[in-house]
Amino acid sequence: MTLTSMLIGVGIVAFIITLAIYFLKGEIKNWLISYLQNFTGVLFIFSGLVKAVDPLGTAYKMQDYFGEFEATFSGTSFSFIAPMFPWFSEHSVGISVFMIVLEIVLGVMLIIGAMKKFTAWTFLLLVIFFLILTGFTYLTGYVPEGVNFFQFMQWGPWVETNMKVTDCGCFGDFIKLKPFTSFLKDVGLMFPAILFVFTTKSMHQLWSKGTRAIVSIATLVGLTFYCISNYVWDIPDVDFRPFKEGVNIAERKVQEEEAAGNVKVTHYEMTNKNTGEFVKLPFDQYMKEFKNYPKEEWDLVQIKSTPEIEATKISDFALEDMNANEAQDDLLAIEDYNFLIVAYKLYGTRSSRTVTVNDTTFVQDTIMVVGDTLEPPKIVTSIDTIVKRQVVEPVFIWDEDYLKHWTGTVNPVMKAAIEAGYKVNVATAYLGPEGIKAFQEASGCEFPFYQGDDIMLKTIIRSNPGILLMKNGTIIKKWHYKKLPHFEKIQEDYFK
Repeated sequence: MTLTSMLIGVGIVAFIITLAIYFLKGEIKNWLISYLQNFTGVLFIFSGLVKAVDPLGTAYKMQDYFGEFEATFSGTSFSFIAPMFPWFSEHSVGISVFMIVLEIVLGVMLIIGAMKKFTAWTFLLLVIFFLILTGFTYLTGYVPEGVNFFQFMQWGPWVETNMKVTDCGCFGDFIKLKPFTSFLKDVGLMFPAILFVFTTKSMHQLWSKGTRAIVSIATLVGLTFYCISNYVWDIPDVDFRPFKEGVNIAERKVQEEEAAGNVKVTHYEMTNKNTGEFVKLPFDQYMKEFKNYPKEEWDLVQIKSTPEIEATKISDFALEDMNANEAQDDLLAIEDYNFLIVAYKLYGTRSSRTVTVNDTTFVQDTIMVVGDTLEPPKIVTSIDTIVKRQVVEPVFIWDEDYLKHWTGTVNPVMKAAIEAGYKVNVATAYLGPEGIKAFQEASGCEFPFYQGDDIMLKTIIRSNPGILLMKNGTIIKKWHYKKLPHFEKIQEDYFK
């Protein structure tokens, strides 16, 4: 689905609702205002619902924004704002649920006309908030590496790779919008947002005040519970991400890599650094005339063809063993059923301690034994010197509740799988051999561990730990650790 087709669908639904209101009430004060109420209401409900199925995804996107805002405000006259963003990032999941529920409830309140002034002003403030996010996303494309966002005089031509957050997450993983498209969407929403503030008397209302309050509160409570259920107790009901059940990671990865390799440069866009002159040339013509556009004087942007298969996070699927050797191909090539436990973060703290160790030097002497019989010489080892020195070694303290997820739920099922002859592997974020070994000892996990990018691991499954049943590179089934069945049940239901 594209943004255009989605907006057409929203527009049709809004038109039907507007007609239904007219036939039910017998009149409409202002057709335009009522239609815009329904259009924006349906849009917000739809936008919120596709995020409600995966609130962790929105939380991760917010963490990206908070990190960039902290870096942007640090070192400026607004540096006093920067310290709040790490706190926001720490509580991003709660903020995510709040924003998702607010968006949906606001959409419902727009359609039924509940608390018109409050709804109009809240809608305006929320659109402004979205406009700031999408505007920041798009405008950072003008900010070269090493330049702060507020150093406007040092901005350059728009370059996609300059963007600090490449996707606003407006519709979760359901629809990925280009930054400029997303920005224009929010600019367009400013029209009804401002209009509502000045025309609240013309907004329609359904039912009685009490009924509207009940509907709004019921939506608030129900959606809050639904959002929480999609990450606290289970993985999302609907999986919009590339690592969904039924996908063959190995095959898809090859397809995406081949498609990326077939991308060609179609033309060049060049901007003169001194005069601002803009030139666009086809690739063949540029290759003939490139000497006329030295990089010292011109900013060059390559425009490439669109790959036949769009790249996803599957292209980034990479895992290493404890010796830093690539291991993803071997794991995806396991022909029989196997389990991959994904844990993007092993919760705990790392500190260090200084210990004293002895460096002992030994010497060897050869002793000849003289007697009635000829005996071979004996080599005797003795201590020569002992030097004490201090070394710093890491100390890991693991979260007890997190360990229980493994010891109480995951390990028993996985050990039963191993006893039945099936392989079990673990993929976690980069921690180093010392950290992995410490966690294995604390959790009782005897499975092989592999390391990969935490963002990639978060994309695979919204549970920590989360469990994947794999076969020959294909994802057969995914479980939140709280929903993991006994091995016998898994074997009965999924092993064919």
